[in-house]
Amino acid sequence: MKYDVIVVGAGHAGCEAACIAAKMGAKTAMFVIKYESVGRMSCNPSVGGPAKGHIAKEIDALGGVMAKTADKTGIQFRMLNKSKGPAVWSPRSQNDRQQYSHQMLINCENQENLDIIESCIDHLIVDGDEIKGVVSHLQQEYLAPRVILACGTFLQGIIHIGNTSYSGGRSGEPSADKLTQDLQNLGFTIGRFKTGTPARIDLRTIDYSKMIEQAGDPDPEGFSLYRDIPIQNLCSCWLTFTNPRTHEIVRSNFDKSSLYSGRISGTGPRYCPSIETKVDRFADKNRHQVFIEPEGIDTYEGYINGMSNSLTPQVQHEFIHSIEGLEKAKFIRYAYAIEYDYIIPSDIKSTMESKPIKGLYLAGQINGTSGYEEAGAQGIIAGINAVKSLDASSSDFILGRDNSYIGVLIDDLVTKGTNEPYRMFTSRAEYRLFLRQDNTDQRLMPLGYDLGTVSENRYQRFLKTSEIVDREINFLKNKKSLKHSSLKEPLKLAQILKRPGMSLSNLQEFGYKPNHNITKLESEKIEIEIKYEGYIKRQLADIQSFKSLESNKFPANIDFTQIDTITLEAREKLQKIRPTSLGQASRISGISHADITSILVYLKKINSK
Repeated sequence: MKYDVIVVGAGHAGCEAACIAAKMGAKTAMFVIKYESVGRMSCNPSVGGPAKGHIAKEIDALGGVMAKTADKTGIQFRMLNKSKGPAVWSPRSQNDRQQYSHQMLINCENQENLDIIESCIDHLIVDGDEIKGVVSHLQQEYLAPRVILACGTFLQGIIHIGNTSYSGGRSGEPSADKLTQDLQNLGFTIGRFKTGTPARIDLRTIDYSKMIEQAGDPDPEGFSLYRDIPIQNLCSCWLTFTNPRTHEIVRSNFDKSSLYSGRISGTGPRYCPSIETKVDRFADKNRHQVFIEPEGIDTYEGYINGMSNSLTPQVQHEFIHSIEGLEKAKFIRYAYAIEYDYIIPSDIKSTMESKPIKGLYLAGQINGTSGYEEAGAQGIIAGINAVKSLDASSSDFILGRDNSYIGVLIDDLVTKGTNEPYRMFTSRAEYRLFLRQDNTDQRLMPLGYDLGTVSENRYQRFLKTSEIVDREINFLKNKKSLKHSSLKEPLKLAQILKRPGMSLSNLQEFGYKPNHNITKLESEKIEIEIKYEGYIKRQLADIQSFKSLESNKFPANIDFTQIDTITLEAREKLQKIRPTSLGQASRISGISHADITSILVYLKKINSK
């Protein structure tokens, strides 16, 4: 019953936390309410998308399991935003829901040092301000100096369908109703959020002739690098639209919506709104996109993306049947909304450790985020830091805004907080031209290797690719072209490659002969580095300026209330959030430039003393 690390929850945050902790050598236990629900995709059966695809690849570069699982169970792959710049190219996979969960369970079962235990955790064992373990609903005590809570939407979860409400952490699974009280008693601030999921229908009962096919990419790419997982498209998704009739049905039945009838008090996600919210807030729009997505290759169950709601079953039938192509659709599962408790993220540090209780870490939706990828990112950072903290001589593992989307996500949470379920976008990253999906290996794989979570084989393959890319870039910058009818005089091959529409493949007519058979991955890296060289250099200069602020660290015991040269609001917020650097302090809402200048003067006085 004794472990080094205990993980409560086996969703996307819990699986990443448990697997990485065990991989780092910690004796780990992961608790799940239902064994067969490990890694379950509760909502959309997909991974990736704008910014989320970047995070999935970053998790992979650190040695996580999400990307590998997505590649193994993917049934369609697309690179989104390919018509735009490379900073916003985002991989996305449609996955087989059952296979994904099964593969994630296999990952966990085969992970050395990891025990999976089916049990609901009701209480935390705390001595003073330190975590000591957990207590199950069967009154079993499990002891560990490090505990990670990855409870998802299960903390006092309530499911809403129209005028019906009942306790549940997910459809068909019980909620965890006792942990919230423990957390409140320990000094945590509790909030209430809401999310939802759409209905599922029988794909044999829809009319594809009225829809637009959304096929996968002809040359599909996955998420995980240097693993040789075959990537293939096995199906298409389909696009249709709502119409004025759909909107009228929804609008006239607001009283039958849990959300609009007042049954739900929690704040919902702004960027993934229900159909009721779309109709209400965007009354000027006469249609909204509806994507029909297969739940797997061995099932006829389909996911209606974009149609989450909390309406009664009768109203769900009526408005879904008003959509072109879905007039005769048969329902398999009804849509529902779910309310749940979360911890105000100002109660956590950048390591994901909680501020009130030493050794207690929080990851995933319990911190106010939404999305599988955001949860997995927090899970892997919590797992890494939980293990590292067991060694008093080890330093914290903190990613920055300058080297990862994971760093942006966590910094946003602990510095700015959130008043709605947080979702990652490329626009949230100020250095997104550097934080691309194609260079996650360059940015983070050396860190994973140092942690011991990236295998020697994968790392050597990464080094070989980096060597080839650097060599080819250097060759292109120094080698002049042959004479060509489109050139007045020979130019450096890199200059020609920067021209619009030019690629390595058609650069060969100008005399370019690669030293070996360049792979698609290497070609993409070379082209992006050369074509966007000027922009990347400016971004790297900005990052250096950012690092200078981040290097101004605060003493661990600093009392911000004693800095009387800054505003009272600044003192209160700084004391509550307790930023670790001047850079982090500058990103706190309500902290002015004048406050930062005064703090800098104060730090100089402290250092001089």
